[in-house]
Amino acid sequence: MSAEKKEENHQASEKNDVLKSTQTVIHLALDKLGYPEEVYELLKEPVRMLTVKIPVRMDDGKVKVFTGYRAQHNDAVGPTKGGIRFHPNVTEKEVKALSIWMSLKCGIVDLPYGGGKGGIICDPRDMSFRELERLSRGYVRAISQIVGPSKDIPAPDVFTNSQIMAWMMDEYSRIDEYNSPGFITGKPLVLGGSHGRETATAKGVTICIHEAAKKKGINIQGARVVVQGFGNAGSFLAKFMHDAGAKVIGISDAYGGLHDEDGLDIDYLLDRRDSFGTVTKLFNNTITNQELLELDCDILVPAAIENQITEKNAHNIRASIVVEAANGPTTLDATKILTERGILLVPDVLASSGGVTVSYFEWVQNNQGYYWTEEEVEEKLEKILVNSFNNVYDTSQTRRVDMRLAAYMVGVRKMAEACRFRGWI
Repeated sequence: MSAEKKEENHQASEKNDVLKSTQTVIHLALDKLGYPEEVYELLKEPVRMLTVKIPVRMDDGKVKVFTGYRAQHNDAVGPTKGGIRFHPNVTEKEVKALSIWMSLKCGIVDLPYGGGKGGIICDPRDMSFRELERLSRGYVRAISQIVGPSKDIPAPDVFTNSQIMAWMMDEYSRIDEYNSPGFITGKPLVLGGSHGRETATAKGVTICIHEAAKKKGINIQGARVVVQGFGNAGSFLAKFMHDAGAKVIGISDAYGGLHDEDGLDIDYLLDRRDSFGTVTKLFNNTITNQELLELDCDILVPAAIENQITEKNAHNIRASIVVEAANGPTTLDATKILTERGILLVPDVLASSGGVTVSYFEWVQNNQGYYWTEEEVEEKLEKILVNSFNNVYDTSQTRRVDMRLAAYMVGVRKMAEACRFRGWI
């Protein structure tokens, strides 16, 4: 590889570095709000970052050692809160960035939390049920000293689910010698889980789509929607939009996309997908994920992985509204291009905050020992998300900044003020 090509790849990597791009926007948000440089120095990295080694005896009798992380970004407002992901591409830098995003989400929806995030480098698709249980319990043993109902409350994330949360809660309760349902959220209902938790992220995105459509004068009935990603958030979202009368003309998974101008049969696709959200392998006439992103539509929802809309394809996006259900799907350069083109971009830290909001509801219910109906949960979620959307939108209009910067300004303010009142800065 030539020196020029290496330098070009390095520059591209730097631009798409999720931690650096997050720090860039936080710095700008704090500057816009008039905070001194020391506030940025405190908030640009997690206050606590733990790396652990987890030995797991595999089914073949051999011991495999996994690497895990837990980042606690800032606990000035309250205990930290955030998911645990099992994925082969987990990195320390990614976990740090995700913990900062969790802080921002909690600030945007006004929860009494700071942000946390965890991850284990593994591929759960290649592991047995029992191996996953041993890994889940081993991770909790490794991080048990820094987590707890009033310290740091984990939750599900990529490739983790309510069963894994149940194993983790059971292991923590054994260590604590006390039943601690409030230690973790995203649990099964029978173990203190909350109604609406499984669909919470998609519900939150749906609420933001409805609010954004109002701002753009788009009627959801008949609106053409494209959803990139068909996992937990993407599949539920496609279903909610379909049920609301929208035409979901495109969906995709890791292997490609499906497109039908007359609208896809979402119920059929949901019935056929596997446990990892894969369905396109069953079809011959698929399109690429890049082709899917550039389809002519009213509403585009990236619900897959980061760095999908970049400066290379932002000019080709033909949606009126882009709502980020995934973490970091749009780069900063692409955000600027989309905004300049008049496309309303609803950033991830706002759009995907439904999950942490209902996790908060679960924690509250665990603490008080009183549980709400699904209708109560949905009513409370809608009220919080509508208020949060309008707060961010109004900030973007009055401050004349894009929606991402406006969301960061709203999200970082509570944290910065809590640090100031505590005398940390």
